[in-house]
Amino acid sequence: MIDRYTTPEMRDLWSMHARTRRWLDVEIAVCEGLEHFGVIPSGVTAKIRAGARFDLSRMAEIEKETRHDVMAFVKNVQEGLGEEGRFVHYGITSYDVVDTALCMALRDAADTIIRRAEALAERIRKLAREHRDTLQIGRTHGIHAEPITFGFKLAGWLDEMNHNIERLHAAREAISVGKVSGAVGTHANVSPEVEEYVCKRLGLKAAPVSTQIIARDRHAQLVTTLAILAGSLERFATEVRNLARTEILEVQEYFAAGQKGSSAMPHKRNPWNCETVTGLARVVRGMVIPMLESMTTWHERDLANSSVERIVFADATTLVDWMLCKFTDILGGLVVHTDRMERNLGLMGGLVCSEQVMLALVNTGMSREDAYAVAQRNAARTWDEGMDFRAAIEADPDVRSRLSAEQIAECFDIRRHLRHLDHTFAKLGI
Repeated sequence: MIDRYTTPEMRDLWSMHARTRRWLDVEIAVCEGLEHFGVIPSGVTAKIRAGARFDLSRMAEIEKETRHDVMAFVKNVQEGLGEEGRFVHYGITSYDVVDTALCMALRDAADTIIRRAEALAERIRKLAREHRDTLQIGRTHGIHAEPITFGFKLAGWLDEMNHNIERLHAAREAISVGKVSGAVGTHANVSPEVEEYVCKRLGLKAAPVSTQIIARDRHAQLVTTLAILAGSLERFATEVRNLARTEILEVQEYFAAGQKGSSAMPHKRNPWNCETVTGLARVVRGMVIPMLESMTTWHERDLANSSVERIVFADATTLVDWMLCKFTDILGGLVVHTDRMERNLGLMGGLVCSEQVMLALVNTGMSREDAYAVAQRNAARTWDEGMDFRAAIEADPDVRSRLSAEQIAECFDIRRHLRHLDHTFAKLGI
């Protein structure tokens, strides 16, 4: 992934040096397990641990001959060891090392992403609490519907982030497995006891069964979970973008002194950070299909998944990590125009209270169909003639014959729509 969308943590996690260091950690853990169960001589692991080194340049040179990156790594490590070097990679296959080390990386990436997601959820919770009673118009199909509060909108985001965090924990658990089961997974040369020992040492569980590789449904679960999370971030970012439109202008991204919105138009203040989050979500989604297809391998394994995974795992985790950081920052500096929210709420002259008028008429004994017709014909005067809806209702003889002035006023009490907010906020612990 390009540096523009990379955090330092993910850059370090997916570096070639870190990847190779994890390979070495697995190799040493295997030696330790073999020694623990008396398969190789006592004291060998200490010598290997003390002398084992790798050099990425030397590995690249060897790989030109071997055309096999793991064998180039093993040979390079053995070059720095004495007689004990013959026990490096003893009884195991390349993907015992690669798959186990990969799952270590994905587990660590998941831990970082979970922390980021929790930080964003807390940022949303704080903002929702702050704007619990900030009146705002709710919109369906892009059209004014009924009143909400900005805090209520954010409560929906918080609930969705809670779902994402639950899915991340489940995916983290699924991917935290390793394998040291040999060329086709039958433990032909390394016992299941050694596998259990090694995986425990590395902070993993041993996969209950494996072939030459760990089944890719686990990996697909993680990437799909990341894509869903990216979709949530896109939804939130798109809402900010819409609310920042000039005609609405209820929120804005923070605009720093000296910042430029356009090379041609000095007045521009664009929601470009949210647009970036939206665009990157599309990239993450695009990685789901290749991972679902990588679940299918020929017999006990093939290489069709390998090239895909060299790109997808690093890029998907890196992008989602960056997106979480970016959107947390966006909300941290979000400018909320409460005056615009109030102004927009009143744009339609009380039209958003049409349902309350209809229900009040129903409560007097009028049929729902007739009550709907009365409210709708007065709403039409607001849409078509620009008349204030409340004024139209108060002047309608069918309404005045059934509802008192106090009852009409109650229909237009915005707070009536919001009297159960406590329920939602209590359920979410806001």
